[in-house]
Amino acid sequence: MADVAVAAGMARATVYRYFPNREALLEALGRAAVDEAGERLQAGRLQEIPVPDAFERAVRALVAVGDYFVVVSRESTRPDPEDYERRVAAPLRELVERAQSLGEMRDDLPASWLMESLIGIVVSGLQMRPSLGVEDTVAGITSLFLDGAGLRADVPG
Repeated sequence: MADVAVAAGMARATVYRYFPNREALLEALGRAAVDEAGERLQAGRLQEIPVPDAFERAVRALVAVGDYFVVVSRESTRPDPEDYERRVAAPLRELVERAQSLGEMRDDLPASWLMESLIGIVVSGLQMRPSLGVEDTVAGITSLFLDGAGLRADVPG
């Protein structure tokens, strides 16, 4: 809470007026992150564009939410799991499923597993963003995910 107060430029007592404890603060951050991520994913019209472009837009949407997305990505801090599922997880999973059905992504792994892997890469990338910059972060995350989730070439035995 002290770090939040410093970052917000206010006294610690002021933060406690709005948030009685750390859990209340994390819940509020989680709600804000789900709202923003959901709005950005919907605005990205992921279902209307080619798969690689859709993944880039999805990553850009999550990176734009920034540190709040890191907070909400942790299962224990998701304020409303159903809202998170509907607004964040479902659009990403549907994108993976579309890529798999078009033969543009490996289908030997469940779509939900690939979706959670994408979220994990985004969270890791967000921690590096200050040194990489937003565009390099988006490009790095997108290519890392698509290269790993792409179709595997048959390797002779």
